[in-house]
Amino acid sequence: MLLHEPLDARETASPAARMNSMTQAREVVVVGAGVIGCAVAYELARRGADVLMMDPRGVGQGATQASAGMLTPYIEGYSHGPLLELAVRSLALYDQFIADVRADSDKPVPYERTGSLEVSTPDDASDRLSTVAKDLAAAHVPCTLLDAAATHDAEPLVAPDVSGGLLIPEHGYLVARDFTEALVAAAARRGAATSSPTQVRRLAAAGRDLRVETDDSTVAARHVVLAAGCWSGRVAIEGVPPVPVRPVRGQLLHLAWTGQPLRRIIWSPRCYIVPLGAGSVLVGATVEEAGFDERATVAGVRDLLDAACELVPHAWQAGFLGARVGLRPGTPDALPIVGSSGRMPGLVYATGHYRNGVLLAPLTAKLVSDLVLDERTDPALAVTSPDRFGAAA
Repeated sequence: MLLHEPLDARETASPAARMNSMTQAREVVVVGAGVIGCAVAYELARRGADVLMMDPRGVGQGATQASAGMLTPYIEGYSHGPLLELAVRSLALYDQFIADVRADSDKPVPYERTGSLEVSTPDDASDRLSTVAKDLAAAHVPCTLLDAAATHDAEPLVAPDVSGGLLIPEHGYLVARDFTEALVAAAARRGAATSSPTQVRRLAAAGRDLRVETDDSTVAARHVVLAAGCWSGRVAIEGVPPVPVRPVRGQLLHLAWTGQPLRRIIWSPRCYIVPLGAGSVLVGATVEEAGFDERATVAGVRDLLDAACELVPHAWQAGFLGARVGLRPGTPDALPIVGSSGRMPGLVYATGHYRNGVLLAPLTAKLVSDLVLDERTDPALAVTSPDRFGAAA
């Protein structure tokens, strides 16, 4: 069943119809329809759960709309620790996860595992990439350290002053918007429903169930998965303080690309460039503590354009298709919040993924579904549990 009724239809419904909308009951309500919420809803529905997903903005309209879709656990802050372990584990799930989503949605999902090329520039520390390469080799991660000539052979479009590179063949990317739309379609085919735009205001205990209160209805659910990204803390939860999730603004550029295409993701200390394979690229991304301000700024756009053209001079010839802005859900320790509430039985968190929502989507969907449907607690939840924030659990 697909519940995707426009607001005006509900507002003009008869009193009896409105009463019926206030007595809905579901096995699982997923609050949030970004890539995490959609992946969780799909996996739950695929395993036979009765799922309703709610979001006030529409599918993929939060942080997901400004995601470059990179699947790159071995660069940018993943050098060690629990985040790396989560990211690597999730990447290993991707081939099968994409195959399942494609089959269930009957939609193409652009997905490439062509690797990434991280380059060194004149401003770089001379031994940075060699240190990373040694760490990866020690962890048995395939990678190749390249000199200047080999780097330009691997990607002829990089700037002449690039002095070296690190090629990691396991990396890849997908088109986040297409992926999210396919997840929703796949979930619907498996029986999940989507209610959007629907603003969830409050969660409260109701006997053995949870009461999900929206602007115009109340839904009873055995389980609620809070996957509302940086807005998770704005959902009032009876007797439970909000989780410490804050918005971190990221600006991303969409450029029209002509001529020779890039072969893979290109990464430098100032920016990354992701080829989309259809005559365009994405350039990202800023990291800004700007609260809930979702504006694209002149400073953000200019910095990214300068960085992209410095890395790949051909970018000066690109067309400007637009800037996208997303508010990423950051946490105090830069780890996601995934796991059961210690204070409200039936409530499960799946939020705080910061810049890693797309990468961590398959693993998060698995962890949450195992927990909700099978009461199976994966060891990874010891790291991601909301219990680490004490009263907010």
